[in-house]
Amino acid sequence: MAGGTLDLVAQLSRAERRRKTRAFALTLPLLAFLLVFFLVPLASLLVRAVENPEVADALPRTGQALGDWDRNSPPPTAAYAALLADLSAIQETAQAGVLARRLNSEVAGGRSLVMGTYRALPLGENLGPDEARARLIEFDARWEELPYWQAIAKNSSRWTLDYLLTAVDLKRTPQGDIVKVGEGEAAFSDILGRTFQMSAVVTFFCLLLAYPLAYWLSTLPERKANVMLILVLLPFWTSVLVRIAAWIVLLQNNGLVNRFFMWLGVTDTPIPLLFNRVGVIIAMVHILLPFAILPLYSVMKSVPQNYLRAAISLGSTPFSGFVRVYLPQTYPGVAAGGLLVFITSIGYYVTPALLGGPSDQMLSYYVAQYTNVEVNWGMACALGGVLLTTTLILYAIYRKVSKAELSLG
Repeated sequence: MAGGTLDLVAQLSRAERRRKTRAFALTLPLLAFLLVFFLVPLASLLVRAVENPEVADALPRTGQALGDWDRNSPPPTAAYAALLADLSAIQETAQAGVLARRLNSEVAGGRSLVMGTYRALPLGENLGPDEARARLIEFDARWEELPYWQAIAKNSSRWTLDYLLTAVDLKRTPQGDIVKVGEGEAAFSDILGRTFQMSAVVTFFCLLLAYPLAYWLSTLPERKANVMLILVLLPFWTSVLVRIAAWIVLLQNNGLVNRFFMWLGVTDTPIPLLFNRVGVIIAMVHILLPFAILPLYSVMKSVPQNYLRAAISLGSTPFSGFVRVYLPQTYPGVAAGGLLVFITSIGYYVTPALLGGPSDQMLSYYVAQYTNVEVNWGMACALGGVLLTTTLILYAIYRKVSKAELSLG
């Protein structure tokens, strides 16, 4: 009897292992997809945000010569000879251009100084440190100025926090201290705040419009509800650019919206609705509204309608019964829809770029600017990393609050 029990336990264990193995095998393609197309790009973004290879790769001897420099006194003469050796070792003009662009982002005039010196090489052969210093200063007197050498010394390491610090309006001084940037230079904190503010406004209006619509859909017979859901999903079948172009036509001074308001007598002159924040909010709400409707509808569909009727039959007013009985049961849908709309909207780029003005651009606009125009991948990745981090923090706060509500419930 005992042996039969042990055999049965062993068989059950083997069956459980086979079940888990099959389940893991079925999920393996999804895990591989997430690893290749989600986790690896995110890891690359975070690494690139702290990577600083331009100066370290192009000027290794110079960085070593400046390793013990206090960055306040004149640089050691050995650094001049090392600089000439490093510049002479650069084989391609493109690599020199990368170095020049990186130093120019630190000190104005760095590009012309580096490229001018690189093109003038050689300045001599078998030069000693003092001779190298004299030749460089004779060619361009700016090589005697400290800011250029401080920029080289500060960026001699392959890894830096400078991009991340700049993304939160901080900077590292030539001596290595971290301080706030001046008021005239601070920009990214305001841009990040604007991004979250506009996303919060869009989320609010999406939920405001989606809640009654989702409630109405949940009360319809299944056949009619399916037809209406098709209409809700219809915008997904149209390109975002087409919808934005349609809003440009509708919101311009001679567009249908302004003509309608003037026909009603609301205004005598066209209301500025385009290339400002109003137009951006309207278009984003229109585009993101289905993302709020669908989670709300799925939750409302699972709430029994007889709960509200029971509350009314027990003496509650319809409004009080709705607020105290029905509304709390739809909070998961409100939270899910709001979170989905908010996270989607903070990464929006096309809509603000086409419908907004300079003061209506969100953080993604500047990520694209640094990627496509400035060709500063480190700064673009740092801004993306800051956006990702703040989003994860807000999501963690949401999870903590929702768990606290569930425990209280």
